[in-house]
Amino acid sequence: MPEPRHEVRATATGPGRILIAVYGIFALSASARAGVQIAERFDEAPLAYSLSAVAAFVYILATAGLAGTGPGFRRLAWFAVTFELVGVLAVGAFTTLVPGDFPQNTVWSWFGLGYGFIPLVLPFVGIFWLRRTGRPR
Repeated sequence: MPEPRHEVRATATGPGRILIAVYGIFALSASARAGVQIAERFDEAPLAYSLSAVAAFVYILATAGLAGTGPGFRRLAWFAVTFELVGVLAVGAFTTLVPGDFPQNTVWSWFGLGYGFIPLVLPFVGIFWLRRTGRPR
């Protein structure tokens, strides 16, 4: 006899709404930052500005994944939040160890220093929320 499937709680409930709002704000701000950087001075720091665009895209995916319902959106949220964590740790470590290679900052530079370290904390909160809402009620 097959095991009964448990229903998971939607991520867009309760405190998840605040998390989605924060991700949405970061999606907008990172997109605007990357757009201006790429449009006006891409030749100054193409790697840094490209990474800002990647961060913006990841925040958009995370926002959509957390706001959506269903297993496909949950998988999208897991992918985006995990990618964000790896990205902020890698870019943060790289900008700390080799600061000369990044003449301009990205959203994830110095572990998100320019954004009050929220980019460092946010994926941990996202993972916590995805795990918490993934448990049976």
